[in-house]
Amino acid sequence: MKASVYSAPRVVVALDYPEPRAAEHLVDRLAPDLCRLKVGKELFVRGGPQLVEKFQRRGFEVFLDLKFHDIPNTVAQACRAAAELGVWMVDLHAQGGLAMMEAAREAVASASKPPLLIAVTVLTSHDQAALNELGISETPARLAARLAALTARAGLDGVVCSAQEARALRKAHGERFCLVTPGIRPQGSAQDDQKRVLTPAQASAEGSDYLVIGRPITRAEDPVAVLEAINGELAEASSR
Repeated sequence: MKASVYSAPRVVVALDYPEPRAAEHLVDRLAPDLCRLKVGKELFVRGGPQLVEKFQRRGFEVFLDLKFHDIPNTVAQACRAAAELGVWMVDLHAQGGLAMMEAAREAVASASKPPLLIAVTVLTSHDQAALNELGISETPARLAARLAALTARAGLDGVVCSAQEARALRKAHGERFCLVTPGIRPQGSAQDDQKRVLTPAQASAEGSDYLVIGRPITRAEDPVAVLEAINGELAEASSR
């Protein structure tokens, strides 16, 4: 299955570094036409909005991955702040519920350039055993489908999901529903702490729009070569 209407570059490099200098060192080697960037909790706490703005001034679009989950008003205000920061994408937890997601959607709608607003369904580090520990008897796929349906009902742009669920969610919600998939591992890469993973080509075939990839790129001896190889793999997969 080809990717939907969402735009290139499709790889989002996860800057999961403990301090800003290391992240900046990698970004110095990258280019906006090769990838977008993901700034998560640890890096944002250490580098703050200033780091995001620095990356944006260099032409990179930033996915602010803070997974907001709180009462509706608090999440709405946080999403409004993210929109004012100018980020390309921001996420929250679908398990925060319909009212929380609707409040977030309304908060970003008035921005001059609203970010894509997406909801996390099931973390890719969670398998059936992990869900059972939380008292959830649904399979990861069933839970992801239920939360994606709630996200669509709230009017958000899409979800973060495992690429293993992408085909079913694409069929259920159409081409304009954005599917962002972490847990992507090129052939031969270590799985690390991810449980539900696919290769870039497999994820593209399943319908993923954007692929979040961290350690296979950030820990590579030549990150640019790895990134270019992944982009080539995605281009080939999309042309089939």
